[in-house]
Formats: sequence, structure tokens, C-alpha cells
Amino acid sequence: MGFDKNFKPVLRFMVVSDVHYKDEHSVERDRMELAIKTANELSEKEEYSKLDALYVVGDFATSGTRTQMLAFKDTLDKNLKAETIANLSMASHEYHGEGEAAALEKFAEIFAQEPDTHRVINGFHFISVTCTNGCHFDEAKQKWVAKELEIAAKDAPNKPIFFFQHPHITDTVYGSIYWGEDELIPTLISYPQIINFSGHSHAPINDPRSIHQKHFTSLGTGTLSYFELDEFDKHYGTCPPGKEKAAQMLIVEADAENRVRIYPYDLITSNFFPFVWKIDSAWDVDSFEYTRKKRFATEKAPYFREDAKLRIVDVKEDGFTVDFDQATADEEYVNDYNITLKNADGVIVRKTSVWSEYYFYEMPETLRVTLDGLEKGEYYVEIFANGFWENKCKTPLRSEIIKL
Repeated sequence: MGFDKNFKPVLRFMVVSDVHYKDEHSVERDRMELAIKTANELSEKEEYSKLDALYVVGDFATSGTRTQMLAFKDTLDKNLKAETIANLSMASHEYHGEGEAAALEKFAEIFAQEPDTHRVINGFHFISVTCTNGCHFDEAKQKWVAKELEIAAKDAPNKPIFFFQHPHITDTVYGSIYWGEDELIPTLISYPQIINFSGHSHAPINDPRSIHQKHFTSLGTGTLSYFELDEFDKHYGTCPPGKEKAAQMLIVEADAENRVRIYPYDLITSNFFPFVWKIDSAWDVDSFEYTRKKRFATEKAPYFREDAKLRIVDVKEDGFTVDFDQATADEEYVNDYNITLKNADGVIVRKTSVWSEYYFYEMPETLRVTLDGLEKGEYYVEIFANGFWENKCKTPLRSEIIKL
């Protein structure tokens, strides 16, 4: 998978967020450098060989110290080409150290950039806004956004407007319920041509819910630091095992017909994820393909192949470990699994849930869950595979009776 060779861009940019530079050198610095180098190298191989811009959507620093900001600036200076515009916004983490006012002063001094920007790049409008008071947008910010959107829409009514802020817009992409803010919604919904980029949640960009269309288009921008997901029923909480293996970015292209292609990329394995999000008429709500209504209507569900196995291993006095083969999904991925422990009479003793680990480009073929703290007795396990749109497999994996 790679760039669509039939798509002829006149614009290309990359988007990252939640990089979290620390005072000391850490893996996040290596990943940010790799992200820029990779975007450069991928671009150089194409007929349109430019990387026009890099947009960083907040939390590039862990606590906004001078050391962290200078280190990030150093990464940009050493790796970006002169032709590539770098645009940064700030949010809560940049304010954690000495507060918002001090962060704004350091930002202006180090990056020589306003916190809120409106640029026109190759004829396309880019609007980026920095949060205030943590991850909020006060009345002054809202007025600035409304004014700049009006200017952009009047200048180019049939072009997408690329819009950037750190927190998700509430009730849009995956992660936006817990990690979203709603102050900009009344302004944004008047402009369906907006393609909005946001972070904050650390949710994976290859989650199919990381693109959302309703009043406008929204995209999550992932993280170069660690994964966190927006579900609270999982066996291990919201941060999954291997959470530190997170380095994802978006590369975005637009063509002369104002069509847009969005390519999610995994920096851990140096691979494009195996799909492209396509937006041909950003300003036309009726053309939206990535709506919840359309996607929840799917009749396709994950399924376990006939040779899929569920194995009970490491049986002890008070429990055992369940090892099982992953299910298959003909579209997208398997999202997670519901694991139900029942006694010999079929009464539910315990329920839990685990992710399929779809957020790793190299997904494991099998998963393991330990069920312990059980009383003596006879039990069996059922496992259902789930998609992302309430599409559950019809036939579960089921174990034999286990005696403790």
C-alpha cells in the first residue's frame, strides 16, 4: 500500500500530535525525526515530490519547558526542508510547567510563530488554533475562528478548509467523548468543507472511527508516544499492553479538483496502513461516506475460521489462562473480544473484554487472558469477536469443561 498513483496531488502535508518531548532524550525524539525523514523520502519518490507543510496539533512537549521546546525546534531545523512550512499549536501539556503565559512567551521566542495561524498553501486555507486554559477555547478564540473561517469560505467556497486544534471536537472521532471539547461546534458546523485534525486522546489513527463525517469531516491524529483508548471495560484498563509501541502519522494530499486523500502511516514498521480515506467533495454533506449511519448499517461481522482454536493452559487451583486464535474480518479489523466465563449450568460467573490489538500494524495471531481468583468447580469459556459498529460474530469459540 502507498500513495494512490492515479491521484495527482498539488498539495501534500503531514500531521502529527501528542509527541511529548521530555527534557532528557527519549524515543519520542527519535520518532519525530523519523516521521519527518519518512515523509520527505516518500514524497521524493513521487511525481509531485514536495512536502508542503508539517502540522503539529499540540502536546509536542510534555511540560513545555524551554529544554523541550528547544529540542523540538532543533528536530525541525535539522530534518525539514526549506520548502516545508512548519506549523505548531499548543495545549495543556505545553502549559504544565510554568503556565500558559510563560509557554506563549517561549513559543513566540523559539518558534517565531503566532499561536493561532491562518495560512494559504498552494491555494488551500489552513487554520490552526491554540487552546487556552488547558484545552478550551474562550470567547476570543471562538470569535477569531469564526472570522478566519468566514474569510476562507468566501475566498474558496469549493475547496476544503484544513482546520487544526488539539482536543477532538466532542462526539466526532473515536476518543472524542472523554477527550473532546465542544466550544467550537456552533461555529464549525456552518462550514461542511472543514477537514478537522485533532489529537489529545492518543487513540490510534487506524481505528476506522478515527474518521467521522456529519456536519464536517473530522480526523484523529494519533500519537508518537503511547496509546490510550476510549473504552473502560477492558481487562487491563484504557492503556493496553504494549502501549509504548505507538508512532503514527497522517499524510494528506489534495489535487487540482479539490479532492483529498488521507494516508495513515505506521512509523514502528514503516508501513502505510492498508486503506486510504477519500474525500471528493468536502463541502457536500450528502456525499459523506464516513457517517455513523452508513457504517453502523453494515451486515458484515467478524467470524472465527473453522480451524480457530481456544486453548486452556496453565490451570491452577484458582484459575487458568485462555489462549485463542484471532477472528477474521473481511472489512476493517476485529475491534475486541467479549470473554464470558460460565459454570457448568451455564450461569455467568465473570465477563471481561480485551482488544484485538488492531492498533499494531503487526497484529498477533493469538491472544491470552488469565482468569483467576475462582472457586473450585466446573467452568467453560465463550468468546465473541466484535467489529467497530456493533457487528458481533454469530458463532463464538467455546471451550470444554474445565475442572478446578
